[in-house]
Amino acid sequence: MNSPGRLEPVPRRSTAELIADQLRSAIMHGALAPGDQLGETDLAAQLGVSRGPLREAMQRLVQEGLLRSERHRGLFVRELGPEDVHDIYVARLAVERASCELIMRGNRGEALARLTAALNDLVAAARTGDRTAMSDADQAFHRALVSCSGNHRLERMAETLLVEARMCLTVMQEVYPEADELVEEHQKLLDAITDGDEELLLRLIESHMLDTVERINAGAPTARN
Repeated sequence: MNSPGRLEPVPRRSTAELIADQLRSAIMHGALAPGDQLGETDLAAQLGVSRGPLREAMQRLVQEGLLRSERHRGLFVRELGPEDVHDIYVARLAVERASCELIMRGNRGEALARLTAALNDLVAAARTGDRTAMSDADQAFHRALVSCSGNHRLERMAETLLVEARMCLTVMQEVYPEADELVEEHQKLLDAITDGDEELLLRLIESHMLDTVERINAGAPTARN
């Protein structure tokens, strides 16, 4: 056991991790769009890195399912069809449902404080009418929800799912809920936690996820493989 006050080495993030974060963000926000090919030479120049850590970072995203590899062609940003959208949100539902159950049986006070702050940020973003800001605040609310569960494995699973969910919404912004509707949906989730109503909370989180699947797939012009 470590002695109290003893200094320990500070973990440092590798270059590959930092590159993966940038690529993940670019995919999430549509700067790297579904179907785009990733060229090592161009990306290495843009990021100011060597190809070694870049390749390691890209392989991480292949493992996460954000990139796909084609033999003799290279790496491409994964395209999401209706079945993918359904799978993503069913998986998110499983993670967030479990998170809600843990919150209701754990430290609700901390969860309420963090989620209230996240909801306030969503309200502020909604007032601007900026859909990108609204999407960022929406995801921050759900990231906080999972984080409040206290389960780090759920957090890790949620992170990739949130990127994939954002990919869906980025290419289908026209089906994103109106500002008032988005705020109301999240306010109801917070109210259920405030009231200690676990049954209602679980119903609301299920409706929240599955309604999003219907919106996205209804707005998709064609199914993609």
